[in-house]
Amino acid sequence: MLDWSKYITIADKLQHKAIWQDRQDLNHTIIASLADAQIRLDNDGGGQLSDIAMLRIGSYECQKYWRQQKRLLTILSLNTDIDDGDGNTTELIDTIADDKAIDLDAWLDNKTFLLGCPMRLIQIANKARLGKPLTNKERQYLWYWRKKEQKRLELS
Repeated sequence: MLDWSKYITIADKLQHKAIWQDRQDLNHTIIASLADAQIRLDNDGGGQLSDIAMLRIGSYECQKYWRQQKRLLTILSLNTDIDDGDGNTTELIDTIADDKAIDLDAWLDNKTFLLGCPMRLIQIANKARLGKPLTNKERQYLWYWRKKEQKRLELS
C-alpha cells in the first residue's frame, strides 16, 4: 500500500537541495521514485519501505538531479551567439585565439617585418616585385626562408 503522505514529507525535506526553479520538479520526482520503489517491493513480496530507505532514495534523486545540472551547464556550442560588450553579437568560435594565426597588424607594419628579415631576402623580394626574373640561387634562397618560417609556425 502506498503511503503518499510519507512520500510527500520526505520529498519536502529534500526539495530545498535543488535550484529554486526546479524544486517542485525534484519534489515530484522524489515522490514518483518512492512510489515506484514501494510498488517494486510489493511485487517482490516485501513489506513497507523504512524511513531510512525512503531518505536514501530521495537523496539518490537529489544526486541524480545535480549530475544532470552539471552536464547541462558544461555543454556549450561554439556556434552560440554571445554579446561582445559593445552591443554586438558574435559567435563563440570567433573569440578563440589561434596561436598559428598571423598577426595582421604586425605584418602591415613594414618596420616590424623588416627588422626580422635578412637584407638579401629583402633584395630578392624587391626584385620579384618589380617583375625581374630570379636566378636559381635566389629562388633557392627564397625557398629556404619560406620553409624555415613555415617550420617555425608549425612548432608554435
